[in-house]
Amino acid sequence: MIRINLLAVERERSRTRVLISPAHRVTIGATIILVGTAVLIGWWFFSLRQQSTRVDEDLARAEMETRQIRSVLEQVRKFESQKALLQQRVSLIEELRKGQYAPVHLLDEISKSLPDRLWLSELTQTGSDFAIGGMTDSLTAVSDFVANLEATKWFKKPVEIIDSRVMTDAKAGDLIRFQVKAQFVDPSAPPEPPVTAKPAAGRGRGQ
Repeated sequence: MIRINLLAVERERSRTRVLISPAHRVTIGATIILVGTAVLIGWWFFSLRQQSTRVDEDLARAEMETRQIRSVLEQVRKFESQKALLQQRVSLIEELRKGQYAPVHLLDEISKSLPDRLWLSELTQTGSDFAIGGMTDSLTAVSDFVANLEATKWFKKPVEIIDSRVMTDAKAGDLIRFQVKAQFVDPSAPPEPPVTAKPAAGRGRGQ
């Protein structure tokens, strides 16, 4: 039969309890607190470091996007500048075309308006006014030339004969030197609004 001395075991437990004094317990508790605090500080520091790394990455990404946006804006500015320059060139070309079209077409209409046995010797322009001079052997040809110019719609009516003189040539006989005055009008331009005359102030009934 085995016997266990429970009293001896209880005494040993009591002795161990006596060996762990309250001061040792405080030290152990403080050590546990310090270790826990150190662990928390280390975890907090590690978390802050990760956040700092993410912030640095976000800043680097934002700087890269800013550089890309600046590059795009610079290209847009260059494009707008080139576009404005091209628009100016196109407008200038259109103005030159319009300016060339009118004189060429005008000379063509004058040439078509020449009757037989009438030829021109001078053509001068002052603004929109044209002075056309030439020679013929008939006053009827001069009248036909004026009527033809008015029919082109490129000249404002009336086209005036400002000079006509008979000159005697030993070989050609009598010739008529003439000069007409015509004012250029662009038929493609919109018509000017009519000028309405203001009614005169009426007199009173008693007057």
